[in-house]
Amino acid sequence: METLDHSSVEKTNNIDKVDITQHEIEALKIRFNLADAHTHQSQSKKQQEIVSSLPELWYLSEEKTQYQCEQDFIDVFYRFHGQNTALARREDIYLVYAASIGMHITATYLKKYNLSVGLIEPCFDNLHDLMKHMKIPMSPLKESLFSDINKVYQNLMQHAITVDAIVLVDPNNPTGFSIFNGSDEAFLEVVRFCVYFNKTLILDFSFSAFIKASGGERYDIYAILENSGVSYIAMEDTGKTWPLQDAKVSTILPSKDLVPEIYPIVTSVLLNVSPFVLNLVTEYVKASEEDNFQSVSSLLNRNRDIVKQMLAGTLLKYIEPQTKTSVAWFEITDPTIHADELHEHLRQYGVYVLSGRYFYWHNPRQGQRYIRLALARDTDVFTESVKAIKEGLSHYEK
Repeated sequence: METLDHSSVEKTNNIDKVDITQHEIEALKIRFNLADAHTHQSQSKKQQEIVSSLPELWYLSEEKTQYQCEQDFIDVFYRFHGQNTALARREDIYLVYAASIGMHITATYLKKYNLSVGLIEPCFDNLHDLMKHMKIPMSPLKESLFSDINKVYQNLMQHAITVDAIVLVDPNNPTGFSIFNGSDEAFLEVVRFCVYFNKTLILDFSFSAFIKASGGERYDIYAILENSGVSYIAMEDTGKTWPLQDAKVSTILPSKDLVPEIYPIVTSVLLNVSPFVLNLVTEYVKASEEDNFQSVSSLLNRNRDIVKQMLAGTLLKYIEPQTKTSVAWFEITDPTIHADELHEHLRQYGVYVLSGRYFYWHNPRQGQRYIRLALARDTDVFTESVKAIKEGLSHYEK
């Protein structure tokens, strides 16, 4: 097959899609939607019981105060994640209704003081886009800068010394890379660098639940942050974890020195998250605590095994992640095939996948080597989707 010019692919196939979310909206129109990482699987038995209790939760939301609903969620959520140190500052944990709102609030703060950032690459594109629309200067920080504990500090000296803030996603979307890969030492080096050079550390933990889903336990990250004295903004999320029909809650916890800056921005955006949604999500977190996250992890593990087996030997090579999240990251082994054109080809077979170029916000050409598939789907639908991919790949190679 003749090698295609990257720029021509971008103009002809994706001229009307400028970001991942626009692709995800398009993918919602078809059955085999493996684009967005939102949860589309059916309810587990315990989750069905929660759904059956919705009227009770509704009236409970009328009886309890907003503050009670918020504090109940915060307590259950942070304890579930083993982040007990954060609870010592529970009054500074702000709730919003989407992770992107949290990042928008953060970007507003960065813009207010004209701060520049070093942003992890690859990463989900709306982090980049939100800051781009705010005209915040950005520099790429490759994942490899954080992979060798002995070189993290030196690497940041070379690549992040001129920026005002460092933005990390952990585990990272789409690769599953984690700076906490069996140790907290690399993270400690990042914090040490930020403290010494007065950098603000911004952390997106939207996929952190998958550490538990993978059988691991999170370090008490907030103990590290609080004890270091670093200026930070840390965001958590529920939207990619439980099948909640996009009813979700996200959190923002700034360091004490940034509370006077962040809180007024939060209150300018919204008053509160729905108490009904708070009570609903709290019940889902409790259910996962009871079943040791099996309702989430068993489905993802099953679908991950299916796609690895069914696509073995094709032109898509599964990349084993450090943390198994709700997405699968594949490398296109044929260097003459770009992700954009493969995406378009697979659409002809009724399946929607994401091109990797959107995740490589600074170097889209590098992202043309990859595609991302979402795993949080009912297994029967997911299996049919992968069959469609395999059929499309077999015809593509002819």
